Amino acid sequence: MSEQGERGRVGRLKIFLGAAPGVGKTYTMLRYANSLKAQGVDVIVGYHEWHHRQKTAAELAGLEVIPSLRLSFHGREFSEVDVRGIIARHPEVVVIDELAHSNVPGSRNAKRYMDVAEILDAGIDVLTAVNVQHLASAYHEAEAFTGVPVREVIPASFLERAELEMVDVTPEALRRRLQDGEIYPVEQVDAALHNFFRHENLSRLRQLALREVAQDVDQRLQMSHERERIPGPVGARENVLVCVDFLERAEKLVIKAARMSLRMKADLIILSISTDGTKSWGKGPTPSEQQKFEAFQALANRYHGKFVVEAQRDRPLGEVILEAAEKYNVTQIVVGQPRPGRHWLSPFRDKPTAYLLRNLRYVDLRIVGWRD
Repeated sequence: MSEQGERGRVGRLKIFLGAAPGVGKTYTMLRYANSLKAQGVDVIVGYHEWHHRQKTAAELAGLEVIPSLRLSFHGREFSEVDVRGIIARHPEVVVIDELAHSNVPGSRNAKRYMDVAEILDAGIDVLTAVNVQHLASAYHEAEAFTGVPVREVIPASFLERAELEMVDVTPEALRRRLQDGEIYPVEQVDAALHNFFRHENLSRLRQLALREVAQDVDQRLQMSHERERIPGPVGARENVLVCVDFLERAEKLVIKAARMSLRMKADLIILSISTDGTKSWGKGPTPSEQQKFEAFQALANRYHGKFVVEAQRDRPLGEVILEAAEKYNVTQIVVGQPRPGRHWLSPFRDKPTAYLLRNLRYVDLRIVGWRD
């Protein structure tokens, strides 16, 4: 995962992401650590939870383990990450399980992700594991459909440092593991099956995890040097751009595009072009445009889209749409069919549809017809 220590180097973070307990995050992470060790990488375990699973224990047996710190609180003993000990040992890679953990009062840091951040800043790569409901971008949604409060949340600023790898198991297989006693003690199985581990909960958590990994892949590809060499939109997700101008026709177009985005699990972008106020270079929209844009923003809110305005600035409208499509990594463009006999009324009188048909590459164009 890394090459031996350049001075001042910041460590890299790899998170094994799961939809729920029992998918095999720790086992997969330890297998990966052993594969690194086989390649000659200096890898150790800084914290682990093997959950009394024999397969996990077998993977753990081949790795050096740094003892955890033992801390007392209210008459009980707790194990926490020995941050100083790991930094002093300074391996190339360290495994630290249970990322979404709050440390016992009196610990060096309040949260385990803070321990990990300190180790990364010391130039050590970290392998860790977490369930999707603990991510800042997912926990609200997970709480809403599972009904289970999420007390430990990992902030987005920390997750920006990470590469995500999903450990995937179908809901059916995960429920079988639970019934077989591989996740919780037998006396807890029935309650778990009828609460958090309901099929619909596991399916939606899995969708959340897949979405997080897809977004991570997209972001990394957009930031990579290779992006400049790849023509057209890139990434794991579809993005639908719908062009709107006339208020009386906008909702039909937005509904069509919203249905497409829902089928494709795509992001929806609603584009309008400012053709009045911004012609004077640097001026804002006119009052009539502003009123129209506010109505489009309300449409975007209603259909869970993002509303954007681009200035025409004496360019062909088709060129403005093309540039917006590239800017937002668009894979589908939706436009309305020109109204026959009324081109002279429309700010789209420079025939953007014809321009797009001539110049579009790598992006699909959908033309929505009218019934007036």
